[in-house]
Amino acid sequence: MRQLTGNDALFLASESAHATSNVSLVQIYDPSTAPGGRLRFKSFLALVESRLHLSPIFRQRLRRVPFGLDEPYWVEDENFDLEYHVRHIALPSPGDWRQFCIQASRIHARPLDLNRPLWELYVIEGLGSLLGLPKGSFALLTKLHHAAIDVEHGTEIITLLHDATPQPPKPEPAEPWFPEAPPGNLELVFRGVLHTATSPSRLARPIGNAVARMGEAARSFAAEMLQPREPIEPTRFNTVVSPYRVFETRRFQLDEFRAIRRLVPRAKVNDAVLAVCAGGLRRYLEANEELPKRDLSALVPVYVRDPEAGPGAKPEVQWATIMLGVNVADPVKRLARIRRQTASSEVIAKAIGARELTDLGTYAPAATLALTGKMLGSALLGVGRRAPIANCAIANVPGPSVPLYLNGARMTYFSAIMPINDGMGLAFAVTSYDGKIIVSPTSCREQMPDPEAFAQCVREAFQEYLALARGRRERPARKPAKRSASSAKTGRSAGGTAARSRPTARTAASSPRAAPGGRRGSRARSG
Repeated sequence: MRQLTGNDALFLASESAHATSNVSLVQIYDPSTAPGGRLRFKSFLALVESRLHLSPIFRQRLRRVPFGLDEPYWVEDENFDLEYHVRHIALPSPGDWRQFCIQASRIHARPLDLNRPLWELYVIEGLGSLLGLPKGSFALLTKLHHAAIDVEHGTEIITLLHDATPQPPKPEPAEPWFPEAPPGNLELVFRGVLHTATSPSRLARPIGNAVARMGEAARSFAAEMLQPREPIEPTRFNTVVSPYRVFETRRFQLDEFRAIRRLVPRAKVNDAVLAVCAGGLRRYLEANEELPKRDLSALVPVYVRDPEAGPGAKPEVQWATIMLGVNVADPVKRLARIRRQTASSEVIAKAIGARELTDLGTYAPAATLALTGKMLGSALLGVGRRAPIANCAIANVPGPSVPLYLNGARMTYFSAIMPINDGMGLAFAVTSYDGKIIVSPTSCREQMPDPEAFAQCVREAFQEYLALARGRRERPARKPAKRSASSAKTGRSAGGTAARSRPTARTAASSPRAAPGGRRGSRARSG
């Protein structure tokens, strides 16, 4: 029996009917590498059963302490039912990408049963019409409550199910499992009183739990206390969210992002990713005639690792507010502005306690999804006229750099659906896997009725940056013999040449303009 941390307990208390704390990981597989060219559901169920003993997440549920005297505990579920948690569904014909995103969004939005272990696995078939996928491809959606995830073991439930080779080991017989009897109410009360007596700071926790349940009055008061001195420029994404979610994604090559980052000296891949997300947000708001005059910001999780703590120590989560340069028309200037901020964050982090800032492009496990969307969403509290502390969240969830296999089936795609909350209805999940970077925005259906248009704006922002990067790299190769003063001047004006190519890209960005009627026009289409 282990106890929840204070942060995890806070996330439970702040969960509402229209804003759950779910984080969903989405993978797509090519079954041609599996034995017999397909993966049967019974084989997958046997695989999960054979690995249940490898992590306590699978069989533990929450046990609350009476009267809120202490944080809840994880106890073993005496009535654990594997087939409740592992489910098998199929898309209706024709099984296109739009239907898949709608189905994934609906699964993600439904709350988990807090009386059971806080995870569900969905095997989704019927993807035959998805462009570019091998015949028989299927998806796996893993939904977890972020209270069941921590920074150290965020991807544990995923990595335990995969292998590094297409030859899956023979499933071992399930180990005998005898659940421990959960503690009674009297024992939990005694533990709570004892913990409070030994830690006076715990005396405030029942009061804090009560405040968390006091409703809008307490939330409004807290919002006044937490509101920044200079409120951000609100957008359609900084209002109350509905219970309905939308999810989309676009895939890119990691090497192409490496080319983009070279547009600005010392920029990193993560800076390029932030710039592309900012460019996509700018295009979408501009297409809907909602581009604000002031800049917009994003909350980005930063992991700071203490080198004195040893190689196995967990990094600490800190938060950086990055101004995205959404009001900057020039994409290179936007990237440079982002780089100046991230460079300053590195200097500050290294100056505090001799700590080392980890690379934003390689730091965050799946827990970051929940932490970004929910911890910060809980901190926002204010809605309506009360400004949140940022316009959106952008979290990086790196996957392995080599292919993984699920019972022999090769993983071809890895993405994530993030939690959102009132005041912050837009979150980007940036995942990486096998030489690719996947950018996946999550939002509310009322705030983003056209997720395909938003994702296309991200794609066009990327293409604009890539055209600039390739233009600068290829220009010397087109005129290798000219080294005169006039040609040197021409070489220095490469940015101007690129600038002349941008109007075409901006014109293309106007193509996914939202239909008249705004947010209500596409409600049925968005699922």
